[in-house]
Amino acid sequence: MKNVLMSSKVLLLLAALSFIPTLFFYTVGEEGIYTISSMEMWFNDNWLIQTMYGHDLHRPPLLNWLVILLADSLGWTHVLLSTRLISVIATLGTVGWLFWLTRRLFGDHHFALFTALACLAMADLSLYRGWLAYTDPVFAFFTFGAMASLWIAATDRHRGWLLLSVILVSCALLTKAFTAYVFYGTAAFALLWNRDKRMFLLSPTSLLIFLFALITPFIWFTSLPQTSGHGGSMVGEILQKLSAQNAGAYFKHFLLYPFETLLRLSPAALLAAYLLLRKRVTRVETLPLAMREAIVITLLCLLPYWLSPQGGIRYLLPIYPFVALIAARIIWRADATVLAMRWFTGLIAFKFVFALFLFPWYQNDFRGANYVQAAHDIALQTGPVPLYVNDPRSVSENIVSEIDLRRLPEHAPLTRPPTEWDNGFLLSMEPDGRSRIFIRLNVANDDLYLLCRGIACDIPRVIDKNKY
Repeated sequence: MKNVLMSSKVLLLLAALSFIPTLFFYTVGEEGIYTISSMEMWFNDNWLIQTMYGHDLHRPPLLNWLVILLADSLGWTHVLLSTRLISVIATLGTVGWLFWLTRRLFGDHHFALFTALACLAMADLSLYRGWLAYTDPVFAFFTFGAMASLWIAATDRHRGWLLLSVILVSCALLTKAFTAYVFYGTAAFALLWNRDKRMFLLSPTSLLIFLFALITPFIWFTSLPQTSGHGGSMVGEILQKLSAQNAGAYFKHFLLYPFETLLRLSPAALLAAYLLLRKRVTRVETLPLAMREAIVITLLCLLPYWLSPQGGIRYLLPIYPFVALIAARIIWRADATVLAMRWFTGLIAFKFVFALFLFPWYQNDFRGANYVQAAHDIALQTGPVPLYVNDPRSVSENIVSEIDLRRLPEHAPLTRPPTEWDNGFLLSMEPDGRSRIFIRLNVANDDLYLLCRGIACDIPRVIDKNKY
């Protein structure tokens, strides 16, 4: 056990350090949403409405608040680094919550460290979700923290932890969506099946504390005029995820989703499944109630996304720690910790190769550096002439994010064009019929049009290439 303890500590440290290179990658995917919206909110001194291209995104802004505070300290040229740093801290914080929960439930420091490592060494979390400048890591931190503190509150009959869980789930709502309450309510439902926990959770004092969970959404969606309509928009997004695809696509999703999830949450999840199939789990579970509750919570939270036609894997981030807990317990009871350590070591070693060599090569040669070059050329071409954008695709978001960085703090971030405009440039995904095509850019195999109107069309062309 001493070797497991030491190995877990060393691998946890290395897994945490492996996130450092990822902070300095070029923009990836839709990271531009939070860099652009944070720059716009800061420039316009707007703390309530998350905007992009000047329009309300109808999303809660807690992550933007964190980004603004950090980027304002580090400098706005580091806004992407700031957003990713918050994601990494949230990921490590989620693993910290898991360590705390596991130690409180099982009373075993060694196993708690091993479980934390099993989570941090998950392929999807380590290689992608854990550092990406999306809202998901912060949402997972608050949501899982709320579920973990609720579980300990019910186990220890501790109202302080219950109050903390309510505060955390409220923060989760302000980070992303109403689904925080779905995860939280699912955990509460699973815990109610135990008589002692049910008596505590349904006591008058506990119910009064639960009522506080309604205060934040009530104030945010009804008492602040700036956020009117946000609640309906957030509900609409959830319902959109439930919209049916064609039967073939849905059947494919239904069939492959469990296997895709298993692979993304490997090596711990895949190894645990292997040990169960081979009937290698020989040690008797000493805390069957805790394991049953963990399994029920996980399955109930997983089921809606499995059955949903558009249940992406990133929506499961708040229950990654529960999967890690279940998988780690199976491995622990099968006396396969040495084998697991080898897999964790291999994943972390690959993460360093990925972060130091493979992904930088990909970004320099295929998708990443070309965004920066395109932004530089567009800014050089347009100069002081008005420049607008109406392209919602990630490729344009990444370019606009770079352009906005060059404009701050003297000039406002780019916005959509006004209803009527007669002079300037427009970044668009297609010609609009009323503007001239100044140049068609091909960035990472996506076509992007720089349109012009008025005297902007007479400016000499300085972009010497149109393919990036």
